[in-house]
Amino acid sequence: MLGREEETMPRVVSKNLFNFPLSGKMDEDLVKMQAGVTKQYENEEGKAFSKKLQDMQALDDPESELAYAKMFRQMVDGFMGPILQKPYFVKYAEQTIVGETLKVPTTHDGDFAVPVEVYIPKKIAGEKANPAYIYAHGGGGYCGTAADYKPWLDVLAVEGNMVVFNVDYRIAPETKCPNNVKDFYEAIKYIKVNAESLGVDPNRICIAGDSGGGYICLGAMVLLAQNDETDLVKLAIPGIPMVDDYCFSEPASMTKEERTAHVWMRKCWKLIAADLEAQKDDPLLFPGKVSDALLEKFPPTIINEVEFDMFITESTRLATRLRRAGRLLELIVIPGATHISGMMPELECSKVWIGALRTAIEEYLVN
Repeated sequence: MLGREEETMPRVVSKNLFNFPLSGKMDEDLVKMQAGVTKQYENEEGKAFSKKLQDMQALDDPESELAYAKMFRQMVDGFMGPILQKPYFVKYAEQTIVGETLKVPTTHDGDFAVPVEVYIPKKIAGEKANPAYIYAHGGGGYCGTAADYKPWLDVLAVEGNMVVFNVDYRIAPETKCPNNVKDFYEAIKYIKVNAESLGVDPNRICIAGDSGGGYICLGAMVLLAQNDETDLVKLAIPGIPMVDDYCFSEPASMTKEERTAHVWMRKCWKLIAADLEAQKDDPLLFPGKVSDALLEKFPPTIINEVEFDMFITESTRLATRLRRAGRLLELIVIPGATHISGMMPELECSKVWIGALRTAIEEYLVN
C-alpha cells in the first residue's frame, strides 16, 4: 500500500521520562569554570602550544598525524586528569571492586587481545545475573585509555547497581576505522557469551560510550544491525556522540560550539579514517549515514546530549531518525551544559547528568 512503512522489529515504547526545559543560557558555574580554563592558555607557553596544534592540523602525512595525536593526548590528559582525581570520585572508587581484566581475542586487525577492565560495586559483589554496562571511553577516537575513565565509571557502577566493562579499544591513528569499532563489537559478543561466568544477566546488557566513545558505540550498533545481532543487547546509550561528517559542512549555519570545534573535528575524522574519501558513505565511519533499513534494526536507544554540545545537531538529527524508525527510547538534553561538563562533579549540570543516567538505567536496563 502506498505510504505504508514496513517495520523489521517491534517499535520501542518510550516512558517519556526526560523533558528538561532549555533556556539557551549556559549555567553560571560552568561559564565561570570555562573562563578559568581559557586563562590557563593565555600565557606564552599556552599560546605557543595552541599555535603548534593549529599548524599541524593542515598536515596529513602519517608521521605528522601521529605527532598531532600525541600532542592532543597531552592536552587532554592535562585537562581530564585533575578532574577525575577529585575526592568525589575517590569516594566511589572505595565502593567498587576491580575485577580481573578480560582479554578478548580478535583477528580482524592481526592477533590482538582487547583488554576490558571490570568494575563491580561492593554491594552486588558475589551476586549473579547483575545488569551489565559495556563502555567505550571518550577522547575523539584518538585520545585516552580505558583506565583514564575508571573514576567516572566507578560512579556509574555504584549509582546504577551494575557491573561495568570498560573496553580499551585501539585508537587512531595507530588503528584505523573499522578496526576500532570492531574491537568494541567483539567485546560485546564475548561478554554476552560469557555472561554467566562474569556474573551478569545476558538479557540485561547495555552498551554505551561518550564523545568519541559514543561514536564507537554507534558503530557497534551498526555492526549489530548488519549482522542481525541486535538481540545481543537490551539497551544502547551513546552519549554526546560523534555521529557524522557535519563538521565538513558550511560553518555559518553551525551553532557557536560547532563552529569553534569544526576544524579540529575535521582533523579528528581524518585521523580515524583509513581513507576518508573512500569511506565517506560508510556508516562504520559515520554512523549517522546508516540506512533506514538498518536503523530499524538498532537496539532500543537513549541518546544522551547536552544543550551546548558541539555534536548537538548531528545527535538530534539521528534521534529524529531513530524515533521515526521506532528505536528511540529517549533523547536526553541536559540544560545549560557543554561537552563533558557532566563529568565535572562541582558543576550543577553534572548532578542533573548523573541523575538522568541513573534514572535511565534503572527504568530501561535494570527493570
